[in-house]
Amino acid sequence: MIRTLKKMLPATPSVSGREGGAREIIAGVMRPLCDEVRADPMGNLICLKKGSAASPRKVMLCAHMDEIGFIVNFIEENGYLRVAPIGGISYTAAAFTEVVFETGVRGVLVPEADLPAKEAPKAEKCYVDIGATSRREAERRVKIGDCCALTSRLTRLNANRVAGRPLDDRVGCACLIQIAKALTAPADDIYYVFSVQEEVGCRGAKTAAFAIGADLALVYDVTGTGDEQGSKPMAVKLGEGVAVKIKDRSVICDRALVDELLDLAKANKIPAQCEILTYGGTDTSAIQMTGFGCRAGALSIPTRYIHSGVEMIDLRDAQNAVRLTVAYLGGSK
Repeated sequence: MIRTLKKMLPATPSVSGREGGAREIIAGVMRPLCDEVRADPMGNLICLKKGSAASPRKVMLCAHMDEIGFIVNFIEENGYLRVAPIGGISYTAAAFTEVVFETGVRGVLVPEADLPAKEAPKAEKCYVDIGATSRREAERRVKIGDCCALTSRLTRLNANRVAGRPLDDRVGCACLIQIAKALTAPADDIYYVFSVQEEVGCRGAKTAAFAIGADLALVYDVTGTGDEQGSKPMAVKLGEGVAVKIKDRSVICDRALVDELLDLAKANKIPAQCEILTYGGTDTSAIQMTGFGCRAGALSIPTRYIHSGVEMIDLRDAQNAVRLTVAYLGGSK
């Protein structure tokens, strides 16, 4: 899992709407594992592994490959860049960190010097400094509409836990790749979907789900935990197993599917937890409501410090998401 995850962290960002870098890497990994690999008009990567059953179900497994970031909307006379957020940005977490552009240009995101000490940084009070001394110099390196994100990194803290970014949701992408490696001869048609623009409204998954018309869908994304300092009460902890989503703010998952997954986890002694998230949402909601509707659920990876530069996961939780999927879809364990 750690090797697959590292492949998902390229040097340049794949901000929502600009996922080409991540898509190219993932497509290269998936081509030997699937019968068809294509990108749709939205930019979703759709990889099909055909099933062996006489009348196979259409099963959609989805993880988003976009990440939160920033887009340049103004260049000042002194060369500083004003940037607008793409996705849910915590400027408190992002302040005083290094950013990298799609072009490879690097800079630092900092708040204005006169910001009161007790005031949390906001978008309009932060800027990116790329070391330019004038607008003309900055414009030779960056233009309006260029996107950047916090520098990607991955640090192994111990045998099982890693921290870095963007684990949201490259860990979900890594899970899909591991599942594809394990499900070499599925009975069902498995559509591995690496979606775009999840961070700005679950846009890509909706169009992919409409095109596929899946009978069943599982989404792989991060979820919050109740063991983070100051967190809201929540029955999910790092390292306690894959989190089977029951609901979040945007979706109530298929009840029968939730029960099937939890029963299977218990029967196979796969560590699993029940997830009820009182905030946020994932591609699950978009897929569930597309077309005539779809039985949809989600297997979440417990994560601390989401949308920061030090997102933290326990690799065993991701591995158990893979194990449970493979057991559920009938592949070799």
